[in-house]
Amino acid sequence: MQKMGMQTGAAVAAPDPATIVERETGLHQNLSPRQVAMIGLGSAIGTGLFLGSAISVKLAGPAVILSFVGGACIAVTMMWALAEMTAAHPAAGSFGLYAEMYLHPWAGFAVRLTYWFCMMVVVGSEVVAASIYCKFWFPGTPSWVWIGLFSLVILCINCASIGNLGASEYWLSMIKVVTIVAFLILGSALLFGVGFPKVGLANYTAHGGFLPNGWKGVGLGVILGLFSFFGIEVVGSTAGEAADPKVAVPKALRRTVSALVLFYVAGLALVVGIVPWTQIEIVKSPFVHVFQSVGIPAAGHIMNFVVLTAALSSAVANLYFAARLAFSLARGGYLPAALGRLSGKNMPVVAVLASAGGMAAALFLSEYFKDSLFVFMIGLSSFGALFAWLMTLLTHLVFRRFHKRHAIPYLQLGPPGPWASLLGLGGVLAVLGSTWWVPGFRITLLAGAPWLAFVTVCYFVWRRTRTRNPSERGARDG
Repeated sequence: MQKMGMQTGAAVAAPDPATIVERETGLHQNLSPRQVAMIGLGSAIGTGLFLGSAISVKLAGPAVILSFVGGACIAVTMMWALAEMTAAHPAAGSFGLYAEMYLHPWAGFAVRLTYWFCMMVVVGSEVVAASIYCKFWFPGTPSWVWIGLFSLVILCINCASIGNLGASEYWLSMIKVVTIVAFLILGSALLFGVGFPKVGLANYTAHGGFLPNGWKGVGLGVILGLFSFFGIEVVGSTAGEAADPKVAVPKALRRTVSALVLFYVAGLALVVGIVPWTQIEIVKSPFVHVFQSVGIPAAGHIMNFVVLTAALSSAVANLYFAARLAFSLARGGYLPAALGRLSGKNMPVVAVLASAGGMAAALFLSEYFKDSLFVFMIGLSSFGALFAWLMTLLTHLVFRRFHKRHAIPYLQLGPPGPWASLLGLGGVLAVLGSTWWVPGFRITLLAGAPWLAFVTVCYFVWRRTRTRNPSERGARDG
């Protein structure tokens, strides 16, 4: 098979694709299709849905529905791209590995390292969020007790075995899914007056109309809409441990994106229909409003339990993803070889422990950003996700061109030609640029450019100091 990659100066083309995928062997392929799908939902459905959705409502008003439809359209192009490449090259390195294959080794290094650090930040923020939720029931218990306890549990789940991890994440995610389905049923009953006093459709046009902040508000709302779909990338990483990755991963991606579109678009449509958008508070979940409107006893306790499990589920899934990225980088020779080693149960335990550093960092940050940490964390991690989506869509363009040129068959999910990925690229670039005008999100651009410059320097230093073949450095230790 021909080698692929762009020649730039002293840089050499990426090695043969089969060689790249082969170096990540050793992981147990034991995840069922339903577990793969639930890991994706676990990563994507976090506190962003239950709390962060209020930010987009404030930006767009009732037209937040259009914002999330826009985000869904971009997410679909990403799903097509990632599923097609994963079916062709199932591996834990996922989009980072494909960028190395089809673009350039720098691209594979930069996207995996960037997303690895962002995932560490996200995992830490989710654990801190979980400790805050526990104060609802145990206000006198110090936060560090819960952070330490939850961190230990999450580490144990990620180090035990892939079967236990898949089962744990399945049931944690199921709590969120059941809650959202219950919300959709109760919200529809309230809106149309089935068993409850009819709310009607007045809130969609009252308080400034359907577009109270104009199309600019809709466009800015797409940022949070797209953020809500971040996490579907983790499904691609499960390819290295799925029982039948060429079938299971594309199917799981389709199911995950379809479920998210239903949950987010329909869910927020009910929220702004039942509760006047002007009354929705950023610090309070819109879901709590609806459950309290229905009159469910102890609605606050129920939702606190749900957001607690949502945070823990996201932490488990995102630590899983972060560890696989570190494992992939180590097997490629970009990080110390120890991170590419597997335990007796074929789990990358060292990579898991290294990826857990964000928990301590988030605890430290929580003391200095008590009132703005959530939005700050979203903004900081958003650059990594947006960069990953950009590189994935760009890689997919080259992937399709290569397969067409060499008449190599592949699983085609999206429409023929480059237009879907080009539209997705345009959408992601527009969202990235518009973060400058969203309060709390300027960090996305302010941190992004210097970080890429730093990563580029690291890459070329690595190239100059490398003394042996990356595949040799990544040789598996039993």
